[in-house]
Amino acid sequence: MHDSFLHKGKRKILVEYLRGKIGITDEMVLKAINEVPRHLFLESIFEDYAYEDRAFPILAKQTISHPSTVAEQTELLQVNEKEKVLEIGTGSGYQTAVLVAMNAWVYTIERQKDLHDFAQRKLRELHLRPKFQSFGDGFAGLPTFAPFDKILVTCGAEVLPTELLHQLKIGGMMVIPLGKSDEQILTRFTKKSEKEFEKEEFGAYKFVPMLNNTNH
Repeated sequence: MHDSFLHKGKRKILVEYLRGKIGITDEMVLKAINEVPRHLFLESIFEDYAYEDRAFPILAKQTISHPSTVAEQTELLQVNEKEKVLEIGTGSGYQTAVLVAMNAWVYTIERQKDLHDFAQRKLRELHLRPKFQSFGDGFAGLPTFAPFDKILVTCGAEVLPTELLHQLKIGGMMVIPLGKSDEQILTRFTKKSEKEFEKEEFGAYKFVPMLNNTNH
């Protein structure tokens, strides 16, 4: 669990890159990325490159997203302190850690057991505690804890998972990559009423696919 001055220095450089080159303006997002040691959510062989704007392979043939993608998605979500945020796709736990560092009340689901276990252990070691961490099917969401202020989907869905929209509060937002497996459009839905949603699109990205059920 080593977080050296070198790591912290590299995070500062990453934050300046996100602010200057990517155009991230949400200071809560930038502060959280400055605080969370991304290198601890990667395999150690990638440690020297952890603060470059790159995606890396993690367990279960998944990937940890580019820091710029994490920052852009989180900024689009417009997270406020103590909002209930549902995250679909815990992965290795980095995006979860960023949301927790922003003082959101995070409920997160992961369908890959190896990743769920890894993220649970890593977040505990860093004292970054989500409100609820679940091994389960992201398409189902967490109806027991609904409604949520915000929902963040960190994997690409070919079809809009409407069950998740039902779990949003009126006025709530969901950010999700939508489209075929080769490329998705980062999309934000704002719930205006029980049956009315505003849809905004924010450019093309490539995410791992959102899959049904769970994988032990």
